[in-house]
Amino acid sequence: MKVLSLFDGMSCGQLALERSGIKADKYYAAEIDKYAIAVTQHRYPETIQLGDVTKIDGTELGIDLLIGGSPCQGFSFAGNQLNFDDPRSALFFEFVRLLKETKPKYFLLENVRMKKECQEVISEYLGVKPVMINSSLLSAQNRVRLYWTNLPVEQPEDKGFLLKDILEEGIADRDKSHCLDANYHKGASYEQYKKKSRRQLVACGAFRGRYKLDGVRQDGKMKTAGLTKQELEIRNDEKTNTLTTVQKDNVLTKEGLYWRKLTPMECERLQTVPDNYTLVPWGKRMMSNTQRYKMLGNGWTVDVIAHIFKSLSN
Repeated sequence: MKVLSLFDGMSCGQLALERSGIKADKYYAAEIDKYAIAVTQHRYPETIQLGDVTKIDGTELGIDLLIGGSPCQGFSFAGNQLNFDDPRSALFFEFVRLLKETKPKYFLLENVRMKKECQEVISEYLGVKPVMINSSLLSAQNRVRLYWTNLPVEQPEDKGFLLKDILEEGIADRDKSHCLDANYHKGASYEQYKKKSRRQLVACGAFRGRYKLDGVRQDGKMKTAGLTKQELEIRNDEKTNTLTTVQKDNVLTKEGLYWRKLTPMECERLQTVPDNYTLVPWGKRMMSNTQRYKMLGNGWTVDVIAHIFKSLSN
């Protein structure tokens, strides 16, 4: 199978094909970000990099599968809602152009939730309506995306992954992470995290918590000794519990409870990318966390794409 991936990034498309058991005889990538290209070429050195999507002539490529997730800033509800007037979102028309030029048997376009009128324009150009899938079904992240494809797609089964399952340390205050974005490297204050419901934070510290058994408080019930577990009770008012001589109710380190952003590896797990996939050499050093966060925020949830690709292996 010959594949052309537009806006390829760190090549989540190749990861998804591999995970689906599909061999790409040739994989062409259109990408201009040098950091993402470095990750792709380190992990998949046979990738044929074509550079700027606007410079590609697709008439002679002989493509079987065209995939891509065009930049979404002009479409997103979280963005400026400039829609097709935004030059980044206008890159969607490069997907349309190359779809006409390559005439692939299959195609897949991914994008964010958007206004209905924008969604309908894309559907009209591609001739199919999108399938909406939340990555939370296959990962520990709430990430709702639209997928336009001529492949048959059903909703995936919920695998039940939780945020706490992917943490290297610390405690999650919710079952699913907020959606990872390309600006995650900037971090967030606890106040912003709570008010805007963005940029997931994790509570850390040396703590002891309430004794619980199956979610029910068991403090003082000696019959449950040895069966209970201590769980962190997080307060949302930015106050500590009353200080006592025992201190079992408080979340304190030497400096007190602190909140941290997710590590790059935890973000890889949210996107169902292999641990340290983005940790590759960059010059004399390794890829910076800033660039790892950016490409992960721009990437796909690999297991969702693999789910869509599964019909290709039948």
